[in-house]
Amino acid sequence: MSRWRPPSAASTALITREGLERLRGELHELWHIRRPEVVRALSAAAAEGDRSENAEYTYRKKQLGEIDRRVRYLSKRIEVLKVPEIDKAPRHKIFFGAYFELENDDGDIRVYRIVGPDETDARLGWISIDSPLARAALNKTQEQEFEVELPTGMVSFVVVSIRYET
Repeated sequence: MSRWRPPSAASTALITREGLERLRGELHELWHIRRPEVVRALSAAAAEGDRSENAEYTYRKKQLGEIDRRVRYLSKRIEVLKVPEIDKAPRHKIFFGAYFELENDDGDIRVYRIVGPDETDARLGWISIDSPLARAALNKTQEQEFEVELPTGMVSFVVVSIRYET
């Protein structure tokens, strides 16, 4: 049995300006702060002698690998990300970067924001532009009704309000 899996769908290379700055900050922290600390701790653990039974050495090697993996990913990803000109989007329609309120069939109102796939956060209501809800909401205006197929089934929404923060 092989471990081959089909490649995942490419995610959209869009990000908000704040999201890009967060990723750059994470990359800077990993490379200039966390990695040197882990390398020092790894060197100290290696100096203790027998590495085969040294839990600290094993832990630090694993930690260094995780940091290096994330640094490689961020370095490649940041190069391809693009920040769209949100200021040029019509303010009466839902586009990338918009905050919008939706009311469902049950009368529940929730606030969402369309962001790039690298900055989604369910707690904040930030949804990826690649998500079915975001795709269905794009280009909609206030009071417009639309349906979308979600994992729970077909759901109808009405756009209550739209706003942009710059």
